[in-house]
Amino acid sequence: MANLGIDLGVLEHKLHQAHRNAVQAELNAAGLQEVGHPLLLCILRSAGDRCPDGQVQAQRELSTLLDISPAAVATSLKSLEKKGYIHREPEPGDARRNRVKLTDKGQQAVDDCFACLQRVNRRMYAGFTTQEQTQLHGFYLRALENLRLEQP
Repeated sequence: MANLGIDLGVLEHKLHQAHRNAVQAELNAAGLQEVGHPLLLCILRSAGDRCPDGQVQAQRELSTLLDISPAAVATSLKSLEKKGYIHREPEPGDARRNRVKLTDKGQQAVDDCFACLQRVNRRMYAGFTTQEQTQLHGFYLRALENLRLEQP
């Protein structure tokens, strides 16, 4: 009998790679290959929508939301700023913190990236019932929680 844990791990890895490749292909087809980390842009827009001035605190909060290192966020933000997708400025009263705001070009890229991600997700979950998607959502959340628990 096969080791189901290993089989599931391999399948999860294959699914992750296929999803990543499909997203990248959609971004390339839309001319968005230079964006880099599309989820970063989407989170910036989402957070900006909740802030009255449309700005968001940067590295620490974004690294937590994306579950990546602050250094990786800093590198992505630097690239996005250089390409004109975002603007950074010091936090009033705390020059050690930057606030990030999407430019008009960044807003358009977010809309286009979001459409690409939606197309990929529609393809990935085609044929799944709402009940199956809800059940899968619960499984993903539980697996994520299991991985975030501290090991003894």
